[in-house]
Amino acid sequence: MLVEMTELIGRQVYTQEGRLLGEVGNVVVDIEGSKIDGLFVADPNPVLVEDSRPVNVPYRWVSAVNDVVILKYFPKRVSVKRGAHAAAPAREEEAPAAR
Repeated sequence: MLVEMTELIGRQVYTQEGRLLGEVGNVVVDIEGSKIDGLFVADPNPVLVEDSRPVNVPYRWVSAVNDVVILKYFPKRVSVKRGAHAAAPAREEEAPAAR
């Protein structure tokens, strides 16, 4: 079944064990390679993804696409590393002197 890329948006995504990961919110496209690179799930199942952080599921993990998307692979649980992406502390910058 040939599926238009826009038809993927809103489809439910299930793991290989049948657990609902979430819905496709967007499609990540490799423009140079003219192919789908991944499926963006904005509000994933908190059982599978810590804090329901958005995830980009690589398209190579997709097993089947029809009324739903079935994955052939997804980690048992995706955890967020604490402090790995912490922003640098904000500093006050001096305003330029008025002339």
